[in-house]
Amino acid sequence: MSPRAQLQLWAAQRIGAAVLALCVTVHLATMIYAVRHGLSATAILDRTRDNWGWAGFYVLFVLAVSVHAPIGMRTICGEWLGLSGRAVDVVLAALGVALAAVGLRAVWAVFAS
Repeated sequence: MSPRAQLQLWAAQRIGAAVLALCVTVHLATMIYAVRHGLSATAILDRTRDNWGWAGFYVLFVLAVSVHAPIGMRTICGEWLGLSGRAVDVVLAALGVALAAVGLRAVWAVFAS
């Protein structure tokens, strides 16, 4: 892999990590608030249904995971398992697409429920 490609992956992973840190913090703070104020799952879903702001937030969360996780798995495959090359890239790209598909489906289910 070229040094430029390695730099791009490094940057994408770090940007993804920063976005994930923010998203996890907001998500946990929201869940703690909801639990402390006695909101039921139904009440939470009522507040998220048709809410474009929360949908956008969780789409960003899903996309950050879909970028961050496969890049990390690529590094693990290389360092721990000694795997590299095009086959690993294809498998991990498929993992990213699968994570995005499953996550976006979950966001849609909550938004449109």
